[in-house]
Amino acid sequence: MKTLFYTFYITAVFIVFVSCGSRNGGQRQAMANTGQNQATPVVTVKIPVKNVETFLSYPTSIEGINNSEARPKVSGYITNVLVDEGQKVRQGQLLFKLETASLTEEAGAAMANINAAQVQVDQLKPLVEKKIISASQLESANARLKQAQASYQSIMANIEYANITSPVDGYVGEIRIRKGNLVGPMDPLPLTNISDISKVYAYFSLNEKDYLDFLLNAEGETRIEKIKNLPRVTLILANGEEYPHKGTIQTVNSQVNTKTGSISYRAVFDNPEQILTNGSTGIIRIPKYYNNVLVVPQKSTFERQGKTYVMKIERENGKTIASETIINVIDQTKGIYVVSGGISEGDEIVAEGANIITSGTAVYPESLPYDSITSPIATVF
Repeated sequence: MKTLFYTFYITAVFIVFVSCGSRNGGQRQAMANTGQNQATPVVTVKIPVKNVETFLSYPTSIEGINNSEARPKVSGYITNVLVDEGQKVRQGQLLFKLETASLTEEAGAAMANINAAQVQVDQLKPLVEKKIISASQLESANARLKQAQASYQSIMANIEYANITSPVDGYVGEIRIRKGNLVGPMDPLPLTNISDISKVYAYFSLNEKDYLDFLLNAEGETRIEKIKNLPRVTLILANGEEYPHKGTIQTVNSQVNTKTGSISYRAVFDNPEQILTNGSTGIIRIPKYYNNVLVVPQKSTFERQGKTYVMKIERENGKTIASETIINVIDQTKGIYVVSGGISEGDEIVAEGANIITSGTAVYPESLPYDSITSPIATVF
């Protein structure tokens, strides 16, 4: 009986021991399995298709639509400066006066010569009529009279040229001379420039590739029609602000500059507030439109050796992993890339932190709306 009791006791202890060992081993195995299948939580976004507006940007220089020089036609000393820099003037308005005292004296002498020549003609006329002298003498006297009159007219014209007037309506530029300065028609610099800035021209250049892409994609059959149908352009001022008025491309040079490989354009802008002036600079932005294109947030990408990657979410064999994928970027704007290949509409990618995840890593994706990852894209069509 005692032997039977001991046998039963030993058997029970053994069963308990084996049971505990088996349970602990199962827990360890479960923990191991959990460790193997542990996934990294990531925020993801699905790739949409949108209509996008991007911009081509080019430096530009500004000039008034009419920029004329005020120059003297005769030499002389400045006696009066009648305008100031920045002043608005009208065409024909007097700007500067030159000293004319010596010219006035010359004009008096020339008038005396005219009077003397006229007296001689008057004396010879009756003598010719009476055939006392030949007609050739009267003709010579008339020639001297005409010569005296021409000399007087020339001097009076020079006196008038001493009044230097504005060639156009506009605004006075830098005045480079002062009262008492000697000026002349051969001076290298004008007295000032008068600029009409009611409208302004913006000059900029495109390289040959951009020129061809830009013009070939424009609507129209002929070059003239294409230029007329080019989109309106935006001007970014030197302080980074956008100019409030849109511009129109008026002309495109028909020749490539062989030194720079570029082609020059000219756009015109209204300037009612007179913000723009001769010599201003800025950036011309030309809009470019894409219809139904794939867009990817720039923050969802990373670069390596000149190529752009995303981490694409893939599901296979019951696992969800992040897979490194190259995308083909064709343009960019406002924090997004315009993409033409490598991914498809509806593909899911890691939205943030793609550069810190290794390709093939098991992930636990949490999908968010596209517009919560990047700024919404305004509808342009």
